[in-house]
Amino acid sequence: MADYQGKKVVIIGLGLTGLSCVDFFVARGVTPRVMDTRFSPPGLDKLDADIERHLGSLNENWLLEADLIVASPGVALFTPELSAAADAGVDIVGDIELFCREVRAPIIAITGSNGKSTVTVLVGEMARQAGWQVGVGGNIGLPALMLLDQPARLYVLELSSFQLETTSSLRAAAATILNVTEDHMNRYPLGMQQYRAAKLRIYDQAATGVINAEDPLTRPVRAGNLQCLSFGAASGDYRLTGPADDQWLEVKGERLLAVTEMKLTGRHNYTNALAALALADAAGIPRVASLAALKTFTGLTHRFQLAWENRGVRWINDSKATNVGSTEAALNGLHVAGTLHLLLGGDGKSADFTPLLPHLQGEGIRLYCFGRDGAALASLRPEVSELTETMEQAMRLIAARTGKGDMVLLSPACASLDQFKSFEQRGDDFVRLAKELG
Repeated sequence: MADYQGKKVVIIGLGLTGLSCVDFFVARGVTPRVMDTRFSPPGLDKLDADIERHLGSLNENWLLEADLIVASPGVALFTPELSAAADAGVDIVGDIELFCREVRAPIIAITGSNGKSTVTVLVGEMARQAGWQVGVGGNIGLPALMLLDQPARLYVLELSSFQLETTSSLRAAAATILNVTEDHMNRYPLGMQQYRAAKLRIYDQAATGVINAEDPLTRPVRAGNLQCLSFGAASGDYRLTGPADDQWLEVKGERLLAVTEMKLTGRHNYTNALAALALADAAGIPRVASLAALKTFTGLTHRFQLAWENRGVRWINDSKATNVGSTEAALNGLHVAGTLHLLLGGDGKSADFTPLLPHLQGEGIRLYCFGRDGAALASLRPEVSELTETMEQAMRLIAARTGKGDMVLLSPACASLDQFKSFEQRGDDFVRLAKELG
């Protein structure tokens, strides 16, 4: 465990994670300084009056005086103030690095452009089915440092590329990059390779790497001593097998579970299940417990979730599809008896939408595009597109046009913050309107 006695510590960013960092240092006899670029950040009212704080900007003098900076994942390392501190030799870490320096139990680490929350929660359920004490958190649920308050036999962490940038002591028992598709290009000015390089840090010093056999960008550049397992829909150690109406999860030639026995649906969710199974196997979770969890796990809210079904029309909430790759995953292998009414739109974060084109072909699809990048999305297939200002306007158009066998799918390929507080609020609005209109 690291010793922080006598260190000048600055924490950038408040909120629940920032407060967990404050508590971490105070419990170790160190009083940090706190700064936030917001004038009224969440959690400010819970910050002890004795803690020095600087609000509304980054205080460069504090940063240059520090021995250790704990940076929020939301603050880019290339900001001038952080770059100056790094050049001056100040150690810059995140809360995940602090966590990794403390724990002695094994960690399963999960990243990827899409699917990481589902896989993280599913692996946690597999461990619980085995009767293990497990801490699940990181980029979802509880901040990692709060997991230290309870003993655990295993930790399962969802990690973003931003968190991995400031983490060097991970040493995961099993680590995966589920997929790498274009996302956060506004944060990575050098493009996809810079984004991928941040993700690849998850394999550093890991015992087992679980790679996507169908996505070469998930493979480590240099494997070294890393033991590798692979998964994929059509190839890999963990794969799908059998015809479309009788598919099974298969491991190295052995059929383990028919997908009809699972609550999860959709090809992308089956590959998520395979990745979770590989991680659980690598961490020593008994296979019988993992299979039991696969039979009962219903998935996460806002992730290809059946929101409403009436008069033969299914309304699917996939609001968590905040980037192009996630929407591609939802559309890949999707079979709809009638017409697919696809809701697209929001803030595309400078993404290229053209990879969606192969999934938008045929006569059985209609696009309803809204929000900041609605026009760009409608231009993909203007002959089958409607452009509205809001999602609600689009849904009211759809409601008058649906028939038996149709699917209404919100899988927007964009962030929500141009019109909503969060993707959760967007999904909740979709569910409410589906029940009202459907």
